[in-house]
Amino acid sequence: MTEPVGIVKSTKTIHRGRVFDVASDRVLMPHGREVTLDIIRHPPSVVLLPMKDAEHLVLVRQYRYAIDRWIWELPAGSIDTGETPDQAAARECREEIGVHPGRVELLASFYPTPGYCDELMLFFRVAELADAAGSGFLDARDEDEALTVEVFSVSEVRGLITRGEIQDMKTAVGMTLI
Repeated sequence: MTEPVGIVKSTKTIHRGRVFDVASDRVLMPHGREVTLDIIRHPPSVVLLPMKDAEHLVLVRQYRYAIDRWIWELPAGSIDTGETPDQAAARECREEIGVHPGRVELLASFYPTPGYCDELMLFFRVAELADAAGSGFLDARDEDEALTVEVFSVSEVRGLITRGEIQDMKTAVGMTLI
């Protein structure tokens, strides 16, 4: 026997954006009540754990306008239409940190904010990193991306998380996978 799920009675797109849309759905909930829920509709995304070797990985320091801060985080990005998750992971690796992964391995997937957003984050270990300099990939960064790239030891990153110097949740979760 399957558990009951919500039934969408109506949906209205209230915002269309470059990265996500917002819908207002009228839903008959599994417990029988009808409610209106505002949901962020976001394409799946990839989160990279770029491993230089078994003890070192690459982080990006990126300006995040929503919190008006520069933060260290794992590279990540949306999966483009027609792209497989593996292809997106390799593309984001080239675009954000300028290297081409020889190996792309899916580790896990998580919904970061299932209370109001349908985004699924797929975490990939990318390894056997080869320089993509001169490929033009770094020039392909999104217009809102201002970032720098640095290599850290795994223990350094764990220390940054423990001390509260890394507050990005996808990075904290990703570090539990290696």
